[in-house]
Amino acid sequence: MCASYGLGGGPYDENQRVGLHPLDLRENQVLLNQWMLEQGATAKITGRKALNFNPLIRADAAGSRELSFAWWWLWLDGRGPVKFSAFNSRDDALVRSWSRPFQRRALLPASWYVEKGVRFELPGTETFAIAALTSTVVDDATGDALISYSMVTRESLGEAARTWHRMPLILPAEMHDEWLDPSRKGDESLAAAIQLASVETSEAVTAAPLPPSESVGEPILF
Repeated sequence: MCASYGLGGGPYDENQRVGLHPLDLRENQVLLNQWMLEQGATAKITGRKALNFNPLIRADAAGSRELSFAWWWLWLDGRGPVKFSAFNSRDDALVRSWSRPFQRRALLPASWYVEKGVRFELPGTETFAIAALTSTVVDDATGDALISYSMVTRESLGEAARTWHRMPLILPAEMHDEWLDPSRKGDESLAAAIQLASVETSEAVTAAPLPPSESVGEPILF
């Protein structure tokens, strides 16, 4: 039940590039770096008292990718986050339990996640994309549009399975367009496709030492 992930946490490397469009656009680099500085580059579950909104990548109606900031815990209407657990969504229940948000999907940019006190990352601290479901509502209290999301999880594989039986579902780059495509129906075939596509990347995840608290989330200035 991953409840923390993030970007950075290492020294700035001028040769490092995040291969997730549209994070490579200058205006998005500025927004993302501002978030990293304010939030310690760490995405945490959003609360009423700690209004932390986290970055995600969505596609508009025309299929163009856009950077947004969203509440981590699904809202299904304007009254607030749902009462049941809705920060993670199992990959084997996307159609049965999450059919509506499964139609509005996103990617969560990350270079690490923490489970049971263990930090996991890809070799070379490569930036990756976690599958997410989204819901956009009008907040009854403010009248403003609000984006919320839930992280998709899968059965753990490889080294991650030694710590916990679930892990974030990390999508390989070749699956990003299909996952974000607003015309692609969220159905059993898509659920099966992401399960299969995520196997190799999931097996490549390795445990890494947790950096000192003061260095967690040092921003990577893209």
